[in-house]
Amino acid sequence: MRLLCKIWPLFVGIALWLAFALPPDFRDMSEAEMGRKLFFDKRFSLNNSISCADCHLPTFAFSDTTALSRGFDRGTTTRNAPPLTNLGGRPYFFWDGRATSLEEQVLQPIQHPIEMGMTLKELNRRLRADKFYVNWFRKHYGQMPDAYLAARAIAAFERTLETGNAPLDRFMEGDSSAISISAMRGRDIFIEKAKCFECHFTPDFTADEFKNIGLFNGKHLNDSGRYVVTNNKSDIGKFRVPGLRNVALTAPYMHNGMFKTLEEVIDYYNDPAAIVPDAINRDTLLNGKLGLTQQEKADLLAFLHTLTSASASRK
Repeated sequence: MRLLCKIWPLFVGIALWLAFALPPDFRDMSEAEMGRKLFFDKRFSLNNSISCADCHLPTFAFSDTTALSRGFDRGTTTRNAPPLTNLGGRPYFFWDGRATSLEEQVLQPIQHPIEMGMTLKELNRRLRADKFYVNWFRKHYGQMPDAYLAARAIAAFERTLETGNAPLDRFMEGDSSAISISAMRGRDIFIEKAKCFECHFTPDFTADEFKNIGLFNGKHLNDSGRYVVTNNKSDIGKFRVPGLRNVALTAPYMHNGMFKTLEEVIDYYNDPAAIVPDAINRDTLLNGKLGLTQQEKADLLAFLHTLTSASASRK
C-alpha cells in the first residue's frame, strides 16, 4: 500500500504529460484537422519532396504564385494551380471540370506523373506505416487508412476554406464606409459596362460554367480545355469560370498563368483581339472592345480588391 501511494503520483504525472505535453498532432483531431495535417504531409509525393501545400500556398488563398507549378521531380505542370478557397459548393473542379467532387479532385494531383507521382498502393503503405494515422483512421473511420479515406479527410479540410466578411460584404450589409468611392464606381462598371457580371455572379462570383474567353488559337495557345473531357467541338478552348473572391491574392491569372497582374487581366478584357487576334471560338460576349478609360480601369481594379477576405491569407 505504501509503495502504491509513492508511485501513484508518478502515474498521475505521466497521464497529465500524455494529455497536455504532447504536441497537438497527438491529441484527438477532427476530420478537417486531420485533413489539414495530410495536406501538409510531403509523404504524399513519390520522393517525399512536396505536399499539397507546396502548390496551394495558404498565404495566397491556397493558390500558387507562379504561372506553372513545379512537380515532385522538378517537372512543370501545364496549367496554373487554382485557389482552393470557397470550393464547398462547386459542381466542377480543375480548369476543365474533369472532377465532380472535392474527394476526386484530391486524388488526381497525387497520382499525376508530373505533380506528385504517387501510386495509391504506395500511399496506402505509407499511411499504414504511420502509427498515429493508423490509430486515428481506426477510431474515426473504423478501418485502416487508405488513399480514399485520406482524400475524404483532405476534402473535409478544404471545405473549411470558405471566406467571407470581405469589404464588399460589409458594404452590401449597409456599411457605406467599407469600400472606397472608386470601388463603388468599379462595382457599377463590373456589372454594366465591363459585363463581368455576365459570368461572375453568385456569392462567389462564378457562374459554375465553362467559357472560351479567347485564349485558344491552336498555336502558342493550344490547350483545348473542356474539350479534352467532353470531346465536344463546341467546348474547344473553354475553361471553368473561376470565382473572384480573393482574386487580388491569386496572381498570376488564367488557366496558363499568362497574366501577371489584375491590371493585365483588365487590359485583356478591354480589348481581347488586341492581345490574341487569332483566337478560335471566342465567346461572342467578348467580341469588340469595352472602351474602358484609365479611370474606369482603376475603379474596376479597386472593386476587385474589395473581394479579399482577411481569412483568405492563412499560415
